[in-house]
Amino acid sequence: MKFKTFLCAAAVLALAGTAAPAADRDAADTAVEAAKKYAGTTISIVWEAGLQSLDPLNYSGPQWEKLTGIKVKVVEVPTDQMFTKIMQDFKSGAGAYDTLNVIPSWMPDLARAGALEPLDKYVDKFGYRDELQDIAAAYRDNQMQYDGKIYGFPDDGDVMLLYYRKDIFEDPKMKDEFKAKFGYELAPPKDWKQFDEIGQFITDKMAPKVYGAGFFRTAPYPQYMFQERFRMEGGKFFNADTMKATVNGDVGLNVFKQMVAENKFMPPGVEQWNFVDNLAAFLQGTTAMTISWPPYGRWAAGYGSGEEALKWVPKSQVAGKVGYALTPLGRPELGVGFDLSVSATSKNKEAAYLFIQWLNSKKTSLARVQLPYTLRDPFRLSHYASEKYRALWPDAPAYLDTIKTSGEKGLLDLSLLQQDKYDEAMTKGISSLWAGEDPKAILDRMAQQFDAITEKVGIENQKAVYKVWAAKPGAYPQ
Repeated sequence: MKFKTFLCAAAVLALAGTAAPAADRDAADTAVEAAKKYAGTTISIVWEAGLQSLDPLNYSGPQWEKLTGIKVKVVEVPTDQMFTKIMQDFKSGAGAYDTLNVIPSWMPDLARAGALEPLDKYVDKFGYRDELQDIAAAYRDNQMQYDGKIYGFPDDGDVMLLYYRKDIFEDPKMKDEFKAKFGYELAPPKDWKQFDEIGQFITDKMAPKVYGAGFFRTAPYPQYMFQERFRMEGGKFFNADTMKATVNGDVGLNVFKQMVAENKFMPPGVEQWNFVDNLAAFLQGTTAMTISWPPYGRWAAGYGSGEEALKWVPKSQVAGKVGYALTPLGRPELGVGFDLSVSATSKNKEAAYLFIQWLNSKKTSLARVQLPYTLRDPFRLSHYASEKYRALWPDAPAYLDTIKTSGEKGLLDLSLLQQDKYDEAMTKGISSLWAGEDPKAILDRMAQQFDAITEKVGIENQKAVYKVWAAKPGAYPQ
């Protein structure tokens, strides 16, 4: 795989701090020039451990030091421990962290606690407000503010996509036989009934060489897929008047039953599949459909196959054969994502802010989302339209267009006080589902756990937060 386009983007980034005429200076240049007065200092940044951290460790951190003289200390923390670490640092007043990666669904908790520094004064001081308008609305309008104040910059275009084998779906014999049996064209499924029919049809025709679909099933990933399906089938998480959980009604039960039934046309043992297991099966060509975040699309195309950090990714056997589509019912889960924020206890707040403005800027972020190994996904309108990105592999234009459309239609993750506890309840419930426990018993227990969390937070407090979240266009399908 040739990376001339990517290297050109990196070269542009390397020049980001060079003197530019005032009229041509953008947000990246502004941040660099302002940060030079802090040369010789060190800022720390919390970043999710693993591939994600290679961005600040190997790329943006060294670039920032070269441009400004500010060192970046990367504190790697497993994603499921980040919220706790951030809150512990805040409550202790230690100020060990300057810059934070925050999952947007945590923002109500962190902002209300006072752990995040409001950013509006810095945004205006350093002229960043205009460039924020280039961030896609799904992220900008839903993941940046709490109670009217900016607390973070959306920095990752996470959204679930459907990937499918074009060579199978476009095979004339398969198409003819499928239409004769079901009466509609073999194409990416528009709803879950079609998904089941297509998946079972392909398995019946091609297994064990190829199964109709495969999903990751182990914690914590499936709970995001449940959140999407539950709402798209008509479910509401709570009674808005009483805040009693309603996940254990008929909708939740039907979704759970469907999820279990779908395992029957997936490869044996799929109940134990994690992110990598599912990726490997799809890249090796043994599943015809899957749903996951945008990195699957890049890796399926072979992008980044020469990178040392991606040696664990199986060599794609399906490059050039993969199509991209919306998930069934057409409103995919945005699914996690990350914001760049500044710790309220930082001793280097302005320097920390300038670093995240530079990271998040149009110029710098375009290079970062093209890094093949760091899992940052396109999140700006300029990313989707970038001629450089669209030239990275033959189907990159279709990939970017699908990400853009998916984001526009995307559903927001549930975001409440102590959201991590609700997430944990859903995650444990789905694990019990794969273990064979009765779906209704699991959902009743999940509802009881939801109610206990709500009561601990305070029903009126949670009701106020839920009302704001539920009013957003991406909370429930309109």
